[in-house]
Amino acid sequence: MDLVQKREYEVNAQTMALVARTDAQGRIITEVMESSEGFYLMDPPGKVVDNSCRYFASSLEGRIAGTKQVAGFTHKPPIVISQAMGLYIFPIISPKRRECTWLAHDYIHTYKSESDHSTTIIFTNGSSLNVPVSVGMISNQVQRTAQFRFILEARLKRS
Repeated sequence: MDLVQKREYEVNAQTMALVARTDAQGRIITEVMESSEGFYLMDPPGKVVDNSCRYFASSLEGRIAGTKQVAGFTHKPPIVISQAMGLYIFPIISPKRRECTWLAHDYIHTYKSESDHSTTIIFTNGSSLNVPVSVGMISNQVQRTAQFRFILEARLKRS
């Protein structure tokens, strides 16, 4: 993948994952995995997520507060970047940590546990990503995101 420095990048319908990586200088940068391509951004994933939320008139902090209000989730909350576009993502560790990777709910096909207690995510396009968290944690995050999505979409239908 190329190291691309983009001034602006918003999570979009092609975004599968924002993966925290460390560059040669030890800085946390983002590997963007899209359904048809991948590239790097110089900002950490949390900043990319916050900028994406701001593009849709909110902030990461605001989206986290919204998730807490809607679903009661306070730890590793899934968020909606854009409800109109169906962009739901979730963190694999605390979103307060710079090295937090974010996954797009729509693109997760399946996942499997590895012998080193990590998890391999298989995306709908057949590509995969290994993350340093347990399969139980990933399963929980996928289910919580689905629950949050269901609650929020039901609320919006009743409005």
